Amino acid sequence: GIAAVSALGFPAIVGAASKKVVIVGGGVGGATAAKYIRMADSSIDVTLIEPNEHYYTCFMSNEVLSGHRQMDSIKVGYEGLKGHGVNVVHDTVTDVDAAGKMVKTDGGQSFAYDRCIVAPGISFKDNIEGYDAAAMTAMPHAWKAGEQTVILRKQLEAMKDGGVVGIAAPPNPFRCPPGPYERACQIAMYLQEHKPKSKVVILDSKDKFSKFGLFQQAFAKHFPNHIEWVAAKDGGKVTRVDAASNTLYVGDTAHKVDVANVIPAQQAGAIAIKAGLTNDSGWCPIDGRTFESTMHKGVHVIGDASVASPLPKSGYAANSEGKTAAAAVVALLNGKEPGDPSLVNTCYSIIGPNDAISVAMVYDLVDGKLSKVKGSGGLTPKDSSPEMRAREVNYAYSWFENIKHD
Repeated sequence: GIAAVSALGFPAIVGAASKKVVIVGGGVGGATAAKYIRMADSSIDVTLIEPNEHYYTCFMSNEVLSGHRQMDSIKVGYEGLKGHGVNVVHDTVTDVDAAGKMVKTDGGQSFAYDRCIVAPGISFKDNIEGYDAAAMTAMPHAWKAGEQTVILRKQLEAMKDGGVVGIAAPPNPFRCPPGPYERACQIAMYLQEHKPKSKVVILDSKDKFSKFGLFQQAFAKHFPNHIEWVAAKDGGKVTRVDAASNTLYVGDTAHKVDVANVIPAQQAGAIAIKAGLTNDSGWCPIDGRTFESTMHKGVHVIGDASVASPLPKSGYAANSEGKTAAAAVVALLNGKEPGDPSLVNTCYSIIGPNDAISVAMVYDLVDGKLSKVKGSGGLTPKDSSPEMRAREVNYAYSWFENIKHD
């Protein structure tokens, strides 16, 4: 009798006093938020649900393509989070029930929450005819790092000298705005060294892109014979692919290539769409102060899936948003008013041997909207010295180690 009473009585008391946060997605945003909530208030029960045992960072994955980095160096596990007392569950979330405050998984588990943070990353839009699941293996996007990165690297290694690598660059907005152009530089470095008769052709859905002038300078300076960029207006917008023949089509114009890296248009991760967190744009609108969804109360959305403009969809932004959401959630669960956020982003691109460029910015809240802080941040100057450029490479590497640690 006593045992039964205590068995029933005890959980009820704990339940009343507990503060539960469930985080969907263990990428940069989700993992950072989990750690910072626990560091700020260890009385909060944090569960992070992520299907993969390891996370592969998209940032620095382009260096795997050049052979300057191994896959293991972009691989991160979840032991560190467990050390912070985060309950890490490897399962796939199938539903976020905002009304019932419940997260359900493929493995049949249900997790009740007081606040939920959804950090689902991206999924792909169906904007390129013929780019189905099978085509993704033949023509990897490598825009989610891991197996896709390995496939693309192996294709580059297997390609004959004199072969052409075609990169189909996506329309805005997408994960890592400078990413396709850094990738072109990294692949070109590999080709210069090992397959000098080969080249990279970027077929772009846009007429301009992030750090445009600096990249154009890099293409001309480092890779005059190895990179060709075609703007949308000049016939760059890929509309269809044929995976069997490795052909990219711009309208009726066929571009047969030896290796095809097809990066489709993007939207929020599938679970965000299913949970009704997206608007017509395919992304998740949020309140800039707390990153709480404007579609569903009690659910916060961070990282690439959120509409956090003017912040870009980047790893650094996701890290910064994770900290902002963590602080807001801790305040709200303790009955306090969340403070004004200050967020930061830097995007590094390693564009040649000992040559890196960056764009940086600080953001705050003005009239309830995220805004760039005037006079903060900036862009690598076009005429910066080789020493400065080499230093930016070191900055990029130290940032990478810090962000992995976070």
